[in-house]
Amino acid sequence: MTILLNSLEARDAAFVLHPYTNASQHLQDGPLVISRGEGIYIVDSDGNKYIEGLGGLFCASLGFSEQRLVDAAMRQMQELPFYHSFGGKSHETAIELAERLIRLAPVPMSKVFFANSGSEANDTALKLVWYYHNAIGKPEKKKVISRWRAYHGVTIASASLTGLPNNHRDFDLPIDGVLHTDCPEYYRYGLSGESEEEFATRCAVSLEDLILAEGPDTIGAFFAEPLMASGGCIVPPPTYYDKIQAVLRKYDILLIADEVICGFGRLGTMFGSESFGMRPDMISMAKQLSAAYQPISALMINEKVHAAIVAESEKIGTFGHGFTYSGHPVATAVALETLKIYEERDIVGHVQNVTPLFQRRLRALADHPLVGNARGRGLIGTLELVRNKETKEPFNSANGVAIHAGKRAQAHGVVTRAMGDNYSLCPPLIITEAQINDMFDRSAKALDDTYAWARANNLYS
Repeated sequence: MTILLNSLEARDAAFVLHPYTNASQHLQDGPLVISRGEGIYIVDSDGNKYIEGLGGLFCASLGFSEQRLVDAAMRQMQELPFYHSFGGKSHETAIELAERLIRLAPVPMSKVFFANSGSEANDTALKLVWYYHNAIGKPEKKKVISRWRAYHGVTIASASLTGLPNNHRDFDLPIDGVLHTDCPEYYRYGLSGESEEEFATRCAVSLEDLILAEGPDTIGAFFAEPLMASGGCIVPPPTYYDKIQAVLRKYDILLIADEVICGFGRLGTMFGSESFGMRPDMISMAKQLSAAYQPISALMINEKVHAAIVAESEKIGTFGHGFTYSGHPVATAVALETLKIYEERDIVGHVQNVTPLFQRRLRALADHPLVGNARGRGLIGTLELVRNKETKEPFNSANGVAIHAGKRAQAHGVVTRAMGDNYSLCPPLIITEAQINDMFDRSAKALDDTYAWARANNLYS
């Protein structure tokens, strides 16, 4: 790729530091500059059109041209473009959005705290774990447990909860008091001859062993995505959450459900917790809350946690936490309109209707010579690429096989994201069956290209 000095690509390389990008390679290759969007498609600065196969970043649930959300933002900008929620201040759209979220909650919840990103919502949840246990007179109960390959964000605290090595390396993370337990991926971590039921039991036993080793009186909370999306679309085996929650109840440990990706229809239920029988004490959410048209996140807390906050506020004189843009009027207006669209158009029902085709096409690619495992639920799925299908041996990460597959997908008109050994798809929820078929047809061509490239470069020798 030749970058002209006065091009958008050159200006980007000169001035923009990109998240989750090889900064060295980017100086050579430059960016893909996106100019506009229409439905599930995006168009780059050269006029090339792509299916957005990852819904932006698991978030553009209503696509890229929903006029109702644009209008909602415009109306709110004209009426009240900003106000804060500090010191007891409020405004109508934040109040109405909180009411609607409490009504939608999969288990009884009491209050909603607004923030701006999933990272901030999970960071807030961790602070509230500490705050809560101070309030109830258990100041030692402060350690929290997450899982390897989990993704909970990139702030210092939420990146510590994240269980991916590159989120920790050279950032001096995780911080003290954040522990990690087994990843519930049966394909990669199940033992020979072990059933899924036995694997789920082993995960629960391992969690309990960790709690006992650390001391039950020191463990405050367990953080879990219903389905682990960024770690490779890891669907826990049946009974996993039943067994995990039994351990948490035994030792009086809070459960925080990270619904940042699973929330608002992605798995064919309004919240992913419903799909797996989770009964959390707190629920974090973002991304599809506003269909990504405005940055907003939220943390729902149950009455047990809220009562502790009230008690500490009486003692301290304030609840000393918040963000300037918590419950921003424009963001809450857009999120409120998004939830109305989900209800009026029965987006959850639509996901249920198109999921069988999506999952059938996904699993059909398990027969491809590059693919070791095809897994997913609802409108999200991953193809795990392996060097040897029988032994599950992965490619050397330095070969960049999944990255190459992502580049070939882009050449065939599908933008997705290659993460580790995984080729993942998570399209806008409005995708049609015809568009699903088109997306998988193009993805199959990308896999064919990648297989031919791998063989030509002797990656199987």
